[in-house]
Amino acid sequence: MKADIHPDYHEIKIIMTDGSEYTTRSTYGEPGAVIRLEIDPKSHPAWTGQHRIVDSGGQISRFNKRFGGLKL
Repeated sequence: MKADIHPDYHEIKIIMTDGSEYTTRSTYGEPGAVIRLEIDPKSHPAWTGQHRIVDSGGQISRFNKRFGGLKL
């Protein structure tokens, strides 16, 4: 392999949404960098199987109010 063409591989800290944290190795940022996750396997419905109810009624009523008078 060629010398000095690969990015630096160092330890960083990952902080999950519930506050738990772990250390891993990555090429992200500088040594000791911290990544705070907004979505992770502990909170995302794709992994937990729990679906949150999305307030789409407000969006639909705004759409109908804005475009309800159009006749096609």
